[in-house]
Amino acid sequence: MGVRHAREYADILKDLTEAVSAIPNSFEFFEMTKEEWDALGGEEKAEVMEALADDVFYGLGQQADIRVGDGAVVYVAKHHIIEVVQAGNVTQVVRLI
Repeated sequence: MGVRHAREYADILKDLTEAVSAIPNSFEFFEMTKEEWDALGGEEKAEVMEALADDVFYGLGQQADIRVGDGAVVYVAKHHIIEVVQAGNVTQVVRLI
């Protein structure tokens, strides 16, 4: 299936990284504890969030929604967007075209 996009992947990844970084407890996606997360430096946290965004992007090609921490990331193919949802509300939109 795959996530169809026309924007440069690097730009999508940057936006998606920012979006998943804003989800509370997003580090739980990698089964990390709060203590493990807190022990990381700023650069390491940024790398983990970029890896999370990359994994989620490719995962959305197999299933339309993925739970991340206290939220979810949803691929809306019809509108060529990825939505970040927290507490039932869309908090961020990443455009794919």
